[in-house]
Amino acid sequence: MKINSHFLDLKESYLFSTVGRKTAEYKSAHPDKDVIRLSIGDVTRPLAPAVIEAMHRAVDDMSHKESFKGYGPDRYCYGYESLIDSIRGSYSRKGILLDRGEIFISDGAKSDLGNILDLFSADNTVLVPDPVYPVYVDTNIMAGRKILFADATEENGFLPMPDFSVDADIIYLCSPNNPTGAAYTREQLGEWVRYALEKDAVLLYDAAYEYFVTDPALARSVYEVDGAKECAIEFCSYSKTAGFTGVRCGYTVVPARLAREGVSLNKLWARRQSTKFNGVSYITQMGAAAVFTEEGERQIRENLDYYRENARLISECLDRLGIRYTGGKNSPYIWMKCPSGMDSWQFFDYLLEHANVVGTPGSGFGRNGEGFFRLTAFGTKENTEEACRRMECLLAHRG
Repeated sequence: MKINSHFLDLKESYLFSTVGRKTAEYKSAHPDKDVIRLSIGDVTRPLAPAVIEAMHRAVDDMSHKESFKGYGPDRYCYGYESLIDSIRGSYSRKGILLDRGEIFISDGAKSDLGNILDLFSADNTVLVPDPVYPVYVDTNIMAGRKILFADATEENGFLPMPDFSVDADIIYLCSPNNPTGAAYTREQLGEWVRYALEKDAVLLYDAAYEYFVTDPALARSVYEVDGAKECAIEFCSYSKTAGFTGVRCGYTVVPARLAREGVSLNKLWARRQSTKFNGVSYITQMGAAAVFTEEGERQIRENLDYYRENARLISECLDRLGIRYTGGKNSPYIWMKCPSGMDSWQFFDYLLEHANVVGTPGSGFGRNGEGFFRLTAFGTKENTEEACRRMECLLAHRG
């Protein structure tokens, strides 16, 4: 028996596990300290009332023989029509028309971003931005693929554009970006679509944070760009949109006309899912179906506005300190430059020890993340205000 030796090429610990371990060690050594976490992007607001009501109704359905649900419907890879139609409605309001069979319900974008690789040969070359969400890199290391990096830097606003002299088969983009908070305009995204079409590549577009976009010049879906349905798969999540981090639900769009080597990727993904996935629970799907109703959207906007206010508080704190950053607008992430020339882990330790505030070191997201630090707006307002106060007291005298 042989193991998959590519796992040995991974870093020993996942970035957020390391952050969690170091935080736990500090708290164990200093039990009297009130540590505020602005690191992992977990939400703090409760589910919207419309979602809770829909889930209660679904629980009641499960208690009666006439309305009980077992496995989900095979026709749409275990997604219920009410949920799929609510997603179609959310796209149509963005001017994008989708067929029911193009939408696949999942337990979250992270899972699908890794699982989609089952469709592609390990011989393909992958292109990812640097810095980057670690899952994009780690899942391809596990498969032994060649990985190229597109440099995201201060100079290009952390929004790398395609280099047509470089050949890639699979491209990852996330906008608004995790970790940098930067977001592509439709025109910029159009260049990536043109690149994918020219290279006969597939663009994997992570739109997990699209509901944070308020600037009309920025894209919320890759399908706002002509030609994207011939080259792009879009991954979406209810985790940040509707607070489903502990409930688990997302959806992936694989257009019917997306094909490579004469094979429909939509059909391949349907075959893969029907073999390896049994769907999301009925109760969860009914809760998700309430998110994009008129009342549901009004309620989730209230929660999103709450996090946007936290992002504003952090941004204004950094403005007062004269610290450069991206994000904070159209994104729940704030990507700040480490003060006084500190590297990412030095600043992590400094902030934890002297302000009892936890963020995420930028170097954990890639080589170009060194010297930067990610903060999130997903804490409570009270904790965010207190964290800003502590950072301002600590950093006011540092350059």
